[in-house]
Amino acid sequence: MNLSTIDISIFVIYAIALLGLALYISRNENKHERNTEDYFLAGKSLPWWAIGASLIASNISAEQIIGMSGSGYVLGLAIASYEWMAAITLIIVGKYFLPIFLKNNIYTMPQYLEQRFDSRVKTIMAVFWLAVYVFVNLTAVLWLGGLAINTISGVDLATGMIFLGLFSLAYSSYGGLKAVAYTDIIQVVLLIFGGLMLTYISLDLVSEGNGMFAGFGILTENLPGRFDMIFSSDNPHYADLPGISVLVGGMWVMNISYWGFNQYIIQRALAAKDLKEAQKGIAFAAYLKILVPFFVVLPGIAAVVLFPDLNRADEAYPSLMTLMPVGLKGLVFAALIAAIVSSLASMCNSVSTIFTMDIYSHIKKNRSQTHYVKVGRIVSVLALIIAMISAKPLLGNFDQAFQYIQEFTGFFTPGIVVIFLLGMFWKQMNSVGAISAALSSAALSFLFRAAFPELPFMDRVGVVFLCCVAIAVACSLVTKTQNSEHESQTVSLGDVNFETTVSYNILAAGIIAILTAFYSAWG
Repeated sequence: MNLSTIDISIFVIYAIALLGLALYISRNENKHERNTEDYFLAGKSLPWWAIGASLIASNISAEQIIGMSGSGYVLGLAIASYEWMAAITLIIVGKYFLPIFLKNNIYTMPQYLEQRFDSRVKTIMAVFWLAVYVFVNLTAVLWLGGLAINTISGVDLATGMIFLGLFSLAYSSYGGLKAVAYTDIIQVVLLIFGGLMLTYISLDLVSEGNGMFAGFGILTENLPGRFDMIFSSDNPHYADLPGISVLVGGMWVMNISYWGFNQYIIQRALAAKDLKEAQKGIAFAAYLKILVPFFVVLPGIAAVVLFPDLNRADEAYPSLMTLMPVGLKGLVFAALIAAIVSSLASMCNSVSTIFTMDIYSHIKKNRSQTHYVKVGRIVSVLALIIAMISAKPLLGNFDQAFQYIQEFTGFFTPGIVVIFLLGMFWKQMNSVGAISAALSSAALSFLFRAAFPELPFMDRVGVVFLCCVAIAVACSLVTKTQNSEHESQTVSLGDVNFETTVSYNILAAGIIAILTAFYSAWG
């Protein structure tokens, strides 16, 4: 094994501390029997710092750390656009989407679609999200997490996946979202500190002991192509990140779908004390997001120098961890596990929320709150078991898991974004238009992929999005008599306040200024 006794001891201390904190938080709730609002939305009591930390901890997982580092190994800093564009997206979500969702007092994204359209739209999207969370997100996190454990410690991959699943359930299944969100504060601190330490040591090794900045200078001098943020059309990796389309095309669709309408992300904001608290949490998360490439992508670029002959790009981050000194290796390993189990817990909680509140509660009506909470816990366990069984068949043959995840979800995200954006901001959008957008998104994505294989997937996402807008608008206008009074009323924005505080506006301007500087320097 590559982990020393000291490293293992550090990890064990972390695990015990995390489980102890989760148990403490879970036992110190109100004395009444835990209901669905307590379990799925943390009693709507989360403060901004817990929301922001939990957003990042839920987002940054194995597919982010290992997968994006692997993409950094191959593509370079350009892959950071996913993170930096997400920071701006979060600001937009906080200003324009959260006021609508919180006003409608919802538990889930499908629930909003039922309020806005009808049960058909809700059910279609609920089933879709359940499938994606289990067969794409959970499988990716488990597979890459198991791969990391195997590379670092020598533990069998399957054993590693089972450990991750049991660990995430141990601290999240009893306390629900509240336990997940508050323990995420520890997770994100450990994640950022451990990640930055790995970056420092990796760059120092590149410079052969002359320091981090010297190492960074060597990378920019010897690997200039790895620091191009906007690829030209003759770049061999143009298909992955197609030039200016990264800034004005399909990536916006991907990011808006993920940060605005993704249950296991937006659920933290839905659990806020109030709108202002949610918006402060969103802004906090946006600034944390800017940091991510510096401790995820940059180590992947350093690995090009330190490990030039890797068999798989996704081995870059775990391989770097083997270079860490005793003690620090245990800390960085704990940070990686922290990211993985946090995302697993968040995804399982969201799967159980959608299944219980959007599907099961409509089949088994008028059951007790305790009954629904129990069902949610059972669903979490089943989701993990299914994901473990599916992980190797689905992901075992892919070199860059992060790019695989992005391309797969890109088949469906254009329709999702169209349904929500038109549903929120265009009164004449109806359920026929929503269903047509959902079905057209998948059909057109597969059609364009087969007919135009050379078209970069991100450009395909943008084109399919525009097609879905046209189809949804046309179908809604043709069938406008089906647009019920209920649908027109729920989209009313007259009493929704989109004004944000001065501090929020200043923070938003800061995000834009920082990202403008980054793209100017490396564009």
